[in-house]
Amino acid sequence: MTDVVRIPFSEHGITEKQICKKARTILKALTKAGYEAYLVGGAVRDLLLDKQPKDFDIATNAHPEQIKQVLPSTRIIGRRFRLAHVHFGRDYLEVATFRAPHNKSDKGQVSNDGRIIHDNVYGTVAEDAVRRDFTINALFYDLKTGDVLDFVGGMKDIEARQLRLIGDPDVRYREDPVRMLRGIRFMAKLDFSLEPQTEAPICEMSGLLSQIAPARLFDETLKLFHSGQGLMTLDLLRQYNLFSCLFPLAEQSFIDDKTKQFDTLVRAALANTDKRIRSGKPVTPAFLFAVMLWHQVQQGSKFYRDSGNPDLQSVHLAASDALGLQVKSIAIPRRFSNVTREIWTMQGRFQFKACRRSINFTNNKRFRAAYDFMCLRAVSGEPLQDDCEWWTLFQEVDADEQLEMCNKAKGSPRRNRSGRRRRK
Repeated sequence: MTDVVRIPFSEHGITEKQICKKARTILKALTKAGYEAYLVGGAVRDLLLDKQPKDFDIATNAHPEQIKQVLPSTRIIGRRFRLAHVHFGRDYLEVATFRAPHNKSDKGQVSNDGRIIHDNVYGTVAEDAVRRDFTINALFYDLKTGDVLDFVGGMKDIEARQLRLIGDPDVRYREDPVRMLRGIRFMAKLDFSLEPQTEAPICEMSGLLSQIAPARLFDETLKLFHSGQGLMTLDLLRQYNLFSCLFPLAEQSFIDDKTKQFDTLVRAALANTDKRIRSGKPVTPAFLFAVMLWHQVQQGSKFYRDSGNPDLQSVHLAASDALGLQVKSIAIPRRFSNVTREIWTMQGRFQFKACRRSINFTNNKRFRAAYDFMCLRAVSGEPLQDDCEWWTLFQEVDADEQLEMCNKAKGSPRRNRSGRRRRK
């Protein structure tokens, strides 16, 4: 369906003032230069749902080079999918040229398995609409008239609170398997359901995610778990057989852990992360991976200790094993994987409560992340509640009281030169 339905302001209620000033500047500049330009996608969708958009993306019939002529601060990025980033100081807005259906030219190719290889075939706004993933993301706002343009029935799906792929779901998922993850993300974010035909192929086609570059899956994973609905997202990913494609080790941990400690740990961590995000507090990917891989690191550490390795070395070896396997699915930048490793290796330090050592430990830049992780372990059922309470109080009292706490602390294990605990 490519016939456009124009929805006037009286029916949708979006005002120009709700659109960020930078987006309005771009839209007005392109239209003044004689091009078509519309606010599109998530911004229109969110405004219709009375939500504050995170991004204001723009679609136009101007080609990237023409956008740059109109807006000199533009930087053109990408090869597979060329985009224009219009910069405003350190900030930028994304402007995409209308896409058309693929052809066999070097600008638009699909692999034998149906995956998009090149995607720079330009077209009209109607063609661009049917190229988008879900109907609710294919709505265009015309700043000149105040109308919302609907080519694919997106307004009806918003009213029905459902996600429906544009076109044949089997074909669209093969073109880009990440669309399955996007569907899960929108379900959690918007509290929408999947339209039956859109839902049907997902479990069977989940394996297609193995075709996606691990670096891209890292970005998609953060969108899934760092959007404030991580706990709901976990359940949906597992329901649709997608979680194991992202975290195969964690999925195995869910299966193997008969005590349910791992399940409790992950759920407590995601609930805490959701709360922090909704409160505007920072979160780090390092913590997410520390949680998801913890059970495997515990099992690996035990194996290496039983093989005669010192405690700390055992954790390092197990960490290398777990991270080495995980990056085959999701590429974790080293700046995060190094922090994940530190969170794990610092867990053993919480049992030592000598005063100088304790003070130095609390001054470590990774202490807070390691402490939070240790307290989540206590919540999950690991026997660490006393340590969690001790270190919580230690951070709250003054220096004299800290000294008194350390003097009263008993049972801190002593170690021999090899790093292993002395046997009693």
